[in-house]
Amino acid sequence: MEVANNVTEFIFLGLFQDPGMQLMFFALFLLFYVVIMAGNLLILLTVLSVARLHTPMYFFLSNLSFVDIAYSSATAPKMIADFVSQKKTISYWGCVTQMFTFHFFGSAEIFILTVMAFDHYAAICQPLRYTTIMSANACIVLASLSWLGALGHSFMQTLPTFQLPFCNAQVIDHYFCDVHPVLKLACADTTLVNMLVVANSGLISLGCFLILLASYTVILFSLRKRSAESRRKALSTCGSYFTAVTFFFVPCIFIYLRPSATFPLDKAVSLFYTTITPMLNPLIYTLRNEDVKNAMKCLWSHKSP
Repeated sequence: MEVANNVTEFIFLGLFQDPGMQLMFFALFLLFYVVIMAGNLLILLTVLSVARLHTPMYFFLSNLSFVDIAYSSATAPKMIADFVSQKKTISYWGCVTQMFTFHFFGSAEIFILTVMAFDHYAAICQPLRYTTIMSANACIVLASLSWLGALGHSFMQTLPTFQLPFCNAQVIDHYFCDVHPVLKLACADTTLVNMLVVANSGLISLGCFLILLASYTVILFSLRKRSAESRRKALSTCGSYFTAVTFFFVPCIFIYLRPSATFPLDKAVSLFYTTITPMLNPLIYTLRNEDVKNAMKCLWSHKSP
């Protein structure tokens, strides 16, 4: 990729500009990041260590936990460090790398969440055929397609953006390198790239969210014929899951399903999918899940599961 400009680094304006609040935000977001890392690593360790969790549901949950670790790590360490830095800079190639990894793991999360919704549908609506539908080979294929789709998405976001010239523009009004804030610095026509962003990030987010809505609508209708206890258990599981995906998808749709206009609210909205959702996922999938909680108790007590 040839650098068609003389920009060697970019300067972030950051999440908040109030100098008196920087230390407080440093401590707060450092705590958030520690919770994200500890919670998701605990889920990964538990799923890998406990044999009875080697099922399709927990296979995809372990993928999600790995994604959340990597996804939050694409932006959080730099944002946290910038709270106590005098100059919030990132190199040109550092910006390229951050955008690529952010969109790679972000789109992987979208695809894996969608596959998990299909897994819930198969478990609840097709219980007799579940083991056939979600066989080991099917799970591997679905996970592989999610990761390959994420790779293609990330290349399609990053390559066209950094083929544009930036002249001497360096100041990014954000706390990480995302497409819309970076495109504002380009000294060339960005119409085509803007359309690609809407078609790629925006429509992927919207399309997968609509698939999720359809899946849970079908699940809700199918529960009418079940016992009260079955309905309660399914609604508890699906309700928690749908809350988490709403926190992720709705902000993504707000940010990416529009032209390259940026608003002051964008930085705060982006926290939902960069920080809040990766932090909530371990809590939702452990506190509301008896299998995971029991497995963790086995690990802590050094008992054989």
